[in-house]
Amino acid sequence: MTRYKITLEYDGTDLIGWQENRQGESVQSLLKDAIEKFCGMRPDVVAAGRTDAGVHAFAMVAHFDLESDAKADTVKRAMNFYLTGKPVVVLDCEIVSEDFNARFSCVRRNYKYYVLNRSAPAVLEKNRVWWVPRKLDISAMRKAGAQLVGNHDFTSFRASECQAKSPIKTLDVCKITKHGDMIEFDFSARSFLHHQVRNMVGTLVEIGLGKPYDIGEIFAAKNRSAAGPTAPASGLFFVSADYATDD
Repeated sequence: MTRYKITLEYDGTDLIGWQENRQGESVQSLLKDAIEKFCGMRPDVVAAGRTDAGVHAFAMVAHFDLESDAKADTVKRAMNFYLTGKPVVVLDCEIVSEDFNARFSCVRRNYKYYVLNRSAPAVLEKNRVWWVPRKLDISAMRKAGAQLVGNHDFTSFRASECQAKSPIKTLDVCKITKHGDMIEFDFSARSFLHHQVRNMVGTLVEIGLGKPYDIGEIFAAKNRSAAGPTAPASGLFFVSADYATDD
């Protein structure tokens, strides 16, 4: 049995998310289809993170096992051949030890969220940003964002359907930068709750619009209704996954 580690780029606009189910095309189902077509096997494909419908990835990491001795480059080329025309591409493929697990070996996950802050709607960035036409107060958002960093009970920022055992998470990075009309939010943590990033962005944008949200009070409330709305999936990108060692 050979374990392959792959790095993926995908546009989640027309996908139902990472997880395979009967409701439509997912990243996982497209990968399984491609693998099955070139080698006749349909292994489970495990990702560093399970993105929702509409969420994109610059470099998602995943792994799967094959009863094969095919070279990594052969697997990469074969998968991309059968992914032709699909919104998923394999950027890299390597053979790793059986100890490597894309999900459980990951020590940090990095996300980026894009907000287009201008009066005119998005055209070139359509489905890849959250368009907010009213001017945002970057300073207020940065001040609030700094309070999100650290170890906290993120109950107020988790989706009701979140299956995580504990709402306690440690947010390592919350960085907000502005490039012209584009505002970028960078978040890094070992793990996130379901919709945590989108709920944090939704709350920060509300603060940027002048809404009187207090991060300390939101944490203390431990109630989803205490925080701001869930930001659209379109602006969210899985950037990368960090691992303690090179496998």
